[in-house]
Amino acid sequence: MNWDHIRIFLAVARTGQFLAAARQLRIDHTTVGRRIGKLEDDLSARLFDRRTDGCVLTSAGERLLTVAERMESEILTGAELLEQEEVSLTGTVRVGAPDGVGSYFLAPRLAALAQRHPELTVQLVPLPRSFSLSRREADIAVTVERPTEGRLIVSKLVDYGVSLYVARDYRQIESPDDLAECTLITYVDDLLYSQALDYSRMLENPPARQFECASVVGQVEAVRAGAGVGLLHDHIAQRYPELTRVLPEIGAQRSYWLVSHADVRDLARVATLWDFIVTEMRSARRSFIRAD
Repeated sequence: MNWDHIRIFLAVARTGQFLAAARQLRIDHTTVGRRIGKLEDDLSARLFDRRTDGCVLTSAGERLLTVAERMESEILTGAELLEQEEVSLTGTVRVGAPDGVGSYFLAPRLAALAQRHPELTVQLVPLPRSFSLSRREADIAVTVERPTEGRLIVSKLVDYGVSLYVARDYRQIESPDDLAECTLITYVDDLLYSQALDYSRMLENPPARQFECASVVGQVEAVRAGAGVGLLHDHIAQRYPELTRVLPEIGAQRSYWLVSHADVRDLARVATLWDFIVTEMRSARRSFIRAD
């Protein structure tokens, strides 16, 4: 099979659109259509169902995707050996992470790592969403639940705590009954990508008034501004002396996991990021769980 056709097939399979694949590959969308057509002719099989809103893989396309990803992995490994990346790290590594740990912990540290390797591009995607490692949406992902399916390499990073916080000058809260008069700063329920993030279930009688924000950064800033009470990550809240923990008996403990696809985990640039994240987070494990 022609690798050039296969790499275009992979781009279409992962983006779900010919036009999006063309933009990603920086070629004309008619070229994408022509190459996919040639690949389908060579294989005597239809690989995509074309729809008005994009395209989806057929059963033949699904089977080819498995083979194509193995080819891609072998090519990446071969290129790495030729480039001697064990001496000089080059290329791009995308790290997906929830925005709390991504923005507040990983961002400054990964930026410092990137400065030490000028030919290495580190992409941090700290978005509140899940990532498809098989579709190469990320090379490494930090998750809040341990994945159980797929050819994945998984390692537990640290446990982290979540507690109730208010701004120092917010109303006095001495018992759970006092929460009834508060505004709860919380997630947007239908945008939660993991039930492990539904911290509001810890409250037996949550306040009727709520301000919902899909971003951890937004929730922290809203609580800091005195807009209400929020269930915040301890390792973030402790950065701000103006935040006070209330009702310490209410809280939760969750875990961060590090995940990578087996096909790319051993690439030198991916392995370097993996080892760096593991070392940094485990070294700071005490800051993730509030002791008092």
